[in-house]
Amino acid sequence: MRQIIAMGGGGFSMEPDNLLLDQYILSQAHIDVPKTCFIPTASGDADNYIERFYEAFEELVCTPSHLSLFSPNFIDLKAYVLQHDILYVGGGNTRNMLSLWKEWGLDTILKKAYEKGVILAGISAGSICWFEEGVTDSMNNKLSKIDCLGFLTGSNCPHYDGESNRRPSYRELIASGETKEGYAVDDGVALHFKNEKLSASVSSRPTAKAYAVGRKEEEVVERELPVTYLGDRKQ
Repeated sequence: MRQIIAMGGGGFSMEPDNLLLDQYILSQAHIDVPKTCFIPTASGDADNYIERFYEAFEELVCTPSHLSLFSPNFIDLKAYVLQHDILYVGGGNTRNMLSLWKEWGLDTILKKAYEKGVILAGISAGSICWFEEGVTDSMNNKLSKIDCLGFLTGSNCPHYDGESNRRPSYRELIASGETKEGYAVDDGVALHFKNEKLSASVSSRPTAKAYAVGRKEEEVVERELPVTYLGDRKQ
């Protein structure tokens, strides 16, 4: 089964005391101790980001590791990536991340991992990268469309409630036809896709929401999606 878990915000990097989304990702591997690799390319492999990942995931039931393209910590990139059960992509500059991935051939390797059944997950830049298009501030801090990997159809907008300009910008891009219809998610929400179909929307925050955003008769329409609050589940 092919799985992608796309987080609009949250997880260890935004909620260090609330790891509900991270625990959810690990549970989807259905392996006692999943090998989980953090890919922090979008942050420039920031040391403190990597450190925070290990601080969080060493407390969870998994074998954590990370992939660095700035200080390569592998001999064979493809072999290193494919040995993992979960690939968790961090946030940051989406444009720089995708450019570097293409230069290294990591975009192609990630597609092979996805087809093999390795779970792909991520936050912000690590969320929009899996879709055909995303809304990014990677260029001059102005929100704009960016073409992504296209493992999932449509577009994606993270931080829908966390940044004041996200919602109006995404709606404007869809209204103009510049960006395809897609999904918008508040911080704390993750969209879980199985075989390219939305299977569930889950949240680490009780009131966080997710939306399918499209056009109807030249008007932008938001359809609220059902979201399961993970805090109501036994961990």
